[in-house]
Amino acid sequence: MAEGDNLLVATKVRKEFGGLLASDDIDFTIPRGAIVALIGPNGAGKTTFFNQLTGVYKPTSGSIVFDGTEVVHMPPHAITALGIGRTFQNIRLFAQMTAVENVLVGMHCRLRSGILGAILRPGRVKREEIEARERARELLVYCGLPRRHHERAGGLPYGDQRRLEVARALATDPKLLLLDEPTAGMNPEETTNFTEFVSKLRAEHDITVLLIEHDMRVVMGISDRVTVLDYGEKIAEGLPKEIQHDERVIEAYLGTAATA
Repeated sequence: MAEGDNLLVATKVRKEFGGLLASDDIDFTIPRGAIVALIGPNGAGKTTFFNQLTGVYKPTSGSIVFDGTEVVHMPPHAITALGIGRTFQNIRLFAQMTAVENVLVGMHCRLRSGILGAILRPGRVKREEIEARERARELLVYCGLPRRHHERAGGLPYGDQRRLEVARALATDPKLLLLDEPTAGMNPEETTNFTEFVSKLRAEHDITVLLIEHDMRVVMGISDRVTVLDYGEKIAEGLPKEIQHDERVIEAYLGTAATA
């Protein structure tokens, strides 16, 4: 695939924490419009790599180019504004705020009114606020939360909190959506529904998806490509069926039962 078909290109990305090598010169691309899975055992460096893509960590060395722009030296809010949205391994909602208010937080980077506008509240600011709330409600319905608009985020069931995190990420209007273990803690029915939802996102909104996931049924079911990390090193990359039968991956992570 030509480089022009890639939404994100990471080259020789290296992250050191003192004497710990968390990312070992990783080369990684995300084709535009694809669903790519990043897998590996606990401590393999998956979330650390996510954090470098989103500006939470600055790589020790290497390059990360998103949609033609180098983002290594950019702060997280600027990378979000470019078009990278994310959810977190440990849910990070504003528990005392309502579902709508949480989504509005995600929408902040797309709103035009500044501090002065918020103080003076001219007509255009009021209109923007009304439109933003309507958009937030639409995103909640789309993400499967049609009657949760005014409920406190901290009081929602676990699966609904996961969906709310996705709604907040979608509010940033991302080109690339990063999902960090999105089905963790879900029951089989919730997992199936969420997997179908991710496929619908890609199909209906032309969103590219990168996910960290431990459930191999999810990975094998929706991924176009799978990349495997182990101790911060990329040890394999390919189609789901290729990864499933890669001897190094089986030894490091999947186990022999995965080939069944």
